[in-house]
Amino acid sequence: MEWMTLASTLVGGGIATVSAGYLERRRWKHDRVDQRIEARRALYGTYLAGLSTARLTFSRLVRDTEVSNAERRQLAWDAFAPCSGLRYQVVISAPEAVATAAEDVYRKLRDLRNAVSEGLQLEGSDYAEYRARYDTALRTLRAAMRVDLGADG
Repeated sequence: MEWMTLASTLVGGGIATVSAGYLERRRWKHDRVDQRIEARRALYGTYLAGLSTARLTFSRLVRDTEVSNAERRQLAWDAFAPCSGLRYQVVISAPEAVATAAEDVYRKLRDLRNAVSEGLQLEGSDYAEYRARYDTALRTLRAAMRVDLGADG
C-alpha cells in the first residue's frame, strides 16, 4: 500500500506541474498578443497624427496667399517629413492590409504636398480633388487599422 500512496503523489504532482506550465504558457502568449496590439495601436495613432498634422499644414498653406513660393515649399516638405519614417514603421509592423493602405494614403498625401509646394491654391477644383483622393485613402487606412486592432469585432 505504501507504494500506491507514493505513486499517486507523484502522478498528482506531475499533473499539477504540467497544468501550471500549460496555464503559464497560455498567459504568456495572451500577454504577448496584447503587447503587440498595444504597440501597433500606439504606432497607428502616431502615424495618423503625423498625417493629420501634415494635411492641416497643407490646408493652411493653400489658403495663405502671403507666403512666398520658397517658404511654401519648405513648410510643405518639413510638415511631411515625419510621415516617411512612420510609414516605414507601419509597413514592417502591420499586416498586409494595413501596410498597403498606409502606403496608399502616404502617396496621396505626398501628391498633395507636391501640389501645395508647387503653388496649389484653394480656388479651383484641383485642391478639392487632391483632398478627396486623400480622404478616401485615409478612410480605407483607418478601417484596416480598426480591423487589425479588433475594434470592429
